This record gives sequence, C-alpha cells and structure tokens, in this order.
Amino acid sequence: MRAKKNTSLVTSVILISHASTPALRRAAFPVDESIDASARDKAAKLGLALRLRRAWTGPELRTIETARALALEPVIELALRDCDYGRWTGRPLAEVQEAEPAAIGDWLSDPGAAPHDGESICAVLARVAHWLNTLLEEPGRFAAVTHPAVVRAAIIHAIGAHARSFWRIDVAPLTVTVLSRCDGRWTLRSSGSPLRGTKI
Repeated sequence: MRAKKNTSLVTSVILISHASTPALRRAAFPVDESIDASARDKAAKLGLALRLRRAWTGPELRTIETARALALEPVIELALRDCDYGRWTGRPLAEVQEAEPAAIGDWLSDPGAAPHDGESICAVLARVAHWLNTLLEEPGRFAAVTHPAVVRAAIIHAIGAHARSFWRIDVAPLTVTVLSRCDGRWTLRSSGSPLRGTKI
C-alpha cells in the first residue's frame, strides 16, 4: 500500500524574468543574445534584495547572464527555455504583422496555433505545468530566472486561467513572481519587484 502524499508541505517558487535585451527594445521576436549593459546594474540591485544563492535558468544567454548579474549561480533547466518562435525568431513584430497579418492574428487568438513553425502557446503551457508539478516531489523554496512566456505560463497554471489569458499578463524585465503551493493548490502570492515592496 502506497503512503499518502503529505499535501500540507509548502512549495514556493520565485520566478524572475530576464533583464532587457536589444531584441526586447526593438519589439522583435527574441534571439539568443546578451542582456543590455544598463540592465546589469538594475539586476545587481535586485539581487541584493533577493538574498538567494542559486537559481535554475533557461539555456539561453540572456537568462544565464541575468542570473549572474543577480549574483546567483545559474543551473540550466531545459524546461525553462523560451518559446520557440520558429522562422519569426529575430524579426520585429511589426515586420511580421505587415508580411503575415493572418498568421499573426491566428497566433494571438488561438493558443494552439504555431504559424511560425515553432512552438504553440499550448505547448509552452504544458511544458511549464509539468515542470511546476515536478517540484512537488521535494517541497521547498526554489528560484528560476526565465522568460516572460514561461512566467505567464506558470501564472496561468497556478490560478487555473484559460490559455487565452496568456497575452493578458504583462511581464516586464526583472519582474519577480512568487508562486506557492500548499494543501494541493497553487497560489499567486505576488508579482512585481522587491525594490518596490514585493515580499519574497
């Protein structure tokens, strides 16, 4: 007979969106690039408020560099990688809208669509939900430096929102989002910056 899992133990996850990048400033689909030089100072100040030592990151340079700027030891976790934007990668959103308006419309309205031949929003949601659920095997306090798409997906999973809510969640660079799970239920505790009063 299997022992009943103790659902009263608390799992806390601190999600930090990576610092600003050139592609982000150009409103372009992201590429694997370094963070802005000016963002490093902001990240350093944020790191002092976090009081953490290490964090999981996506495999991309921008998440690894953000973790290091936060004075965190990066540990790569493939489940935290950014959405694969396929043939749109690196292109400005305005350019793609002009060239493929119907495809952009489908992508923004249908979470299951992948007109760029990459990864759909539904696929990102499933990947992130699976990762969050694996954390329940060893309850504790965890941190991850990742992408706005991953943070949105984690919030949607935590609050049980519909996949179409994905684009209604704004995640700015260096946003800190705290999720916790106790008694079998995820809760969104806070989302913002510790420099503006977020408790972590």
